[in-house]
Amino acid sequence: MLQVDQFPCLSDNYGFLLHDPDSGETAAIDTPDGKEYLRQAEAKGWTITHIWNTHWHPDHAGGNADIVKATGATIVAPKEVEKLSAIDQLVAHGDTVTLGEHTAHIIDVSGHTNGHIAYHLPDADMAFVGDAVFALGCGRMFEGEPKQFWDSLERIKALPPSTTLYCAHEYTAANAKFALHADPENTALQSYVEEITAKRAKDQPTVPTELGRELATNPFLRADDPALMAKWGGTAPHETFAALRAAKDAF
Repeated sequence: MLQVDQFPCLSDNYGFLLHDPDSGETAAIDTPDGKEYLRQAEAKGWTITHIWNTHWHPDHAGGNADIVKATGATIVAPKEVEKLSAIDQLVAHGDTVTLGEHTAHIIDVSGHTNGHIAYHLPDADMAFVGDAVFALGCGRMFEGEPKQFWDSLERIKALPPSTTLYCAHEYTAANAKFALHADPENTALQSYVEEITAKRAKDQPTVPTELGRELATNPFLRADDPALMAKWGGTAPHETFAALRAAKDAF
């Protein structure tokens, strides 16, 4: 079975090491802090053999060079990562990559950036989604357009509800406040926020999350819900999504 080591990085990032005990291969999922990834891998007795980048932002690809210098790891990434580092294996929507005998499917989740991808491992029922979606939130739309971003979220929504989503930041408490503002009558959301509040009071992580729970509570994934469309406007889900994203940006 694949093993995931999760640890805090920088001010609010999470780092992830994905390890296959059978082959001994280990993938660094994004690289916010290369030196911290190397320390965490050494503590586990793992050697980083691959880097899987989701997008080009420095808090996701800025540690590539340190890790490659120390380990010779192979960088797997979308083309936009060339802004920060060399790439050994370019990947885009529909491609696959492997870690040992395990296969990850590349999904276009652009919108936060125009080349953003996610890595879905169906056999392990997990996906590494970077900044495309968060617990109760989604990334800011820095480069993309609302329809593009909504189409990306629909690709995430189409994964099995049991999928564990490894998102890259501890933004959940702030996201929860906006979610309650956006969808105050949602009882599943209210219960979820109580759990989040209790976890953060104990300084516990709220990541990863489960897609099924996000489908019921995350307003950005629910922009096609008739009640939210009526409340936030828009004749199509991407228009409602745009309204929600703009409101969150100003919240």
